Amino acid sequence: MIQAIGTDLVDIDRVRRLLSRHGEKALKRLFTEEELGYALRHQDPAPSLAARIAAKEAFQKCWPEGLSWKEVWVGMEGRRPVLRFASRIRARLEAENLFAHLSLSHERGHALAVVVLEARGAAGG
Repeated sequence: MIQAIGTDLVDIDRVRRLLSRHGEKALKRLFTEEELGYALRHQDPAPSLAARIAAKEAFQKCWPEGLSWKEVWVGMEGRRPVLRFASRIRARLEAENLFAHLSLSHERGHALAVVVLEARGAAGG
């Protein structure tokens, strides 16, 4: 059963400006090594980084408490993006039988993320 849906849209040029102004400091504050390893392989990492910011924000809209930027991140399983979590969040998701689905897209000026938080099994009804 769907528990929550979160979406977020990020302006890719805004991410470019952030990187131009704050560079490595912004990268280290906002992204995990896994995210940076993926995004920085691209000739233009801004669309991938913007999509990851959108994913973090979309998940935050589903989650009942505040999160830091590195408590939720985007990893890859093959070509499919997936959400990964810090241990305290992962433990709560598992305890409540919750699963987070992620879809990312970017084109020209914007990156989009959609997160669906699903309750599975007995705890989900």
